[in-house]
Amino acid sequence: MARILICDDSAFMRMILKKMLQENGHEVVAEAENGKQAVQLYKEHTPDVTTMDITMPEMDGIEAVKLIHAENPIARVIMVTAIGQRPIISDALQAGASDFIVKPFEANQVLRTIRDVLNH
Repeated sequence: MARILICDDSAFMRMILKKMLQENGHEVVAEAENGKQAVQLYKEHTPDVTTMDITMPEMDGIEAVKLIHAENPIARVIMVTAIGQRPIISDALQAGASDFIVKPFEANQVLRTIRDVLNH
């Protein structure tokens, strides 16, 4: 299964994703609470997939994706966005995101998106 970095400013959201991923055989290699931490942890762990919230303090998810892709152009990053943020998804995809998940989400949606991104 995949090695995954979770980035979200909500500790509760990180906990939900971590539990869901681990219960389905994935390894959560690190957790970040903002884009700046995510970029650093990406460099340290080089995960198979990163889940990235869009709106965060210090550095938003779109800027973090740009920096991660500067480090590794084939990095797989799945943006996690609230329904109201959906219009900025095109910005995230242009920045290098592989796909996106809309909050609130279900486990099947998250797992399917990760599988699709890994197989693409």
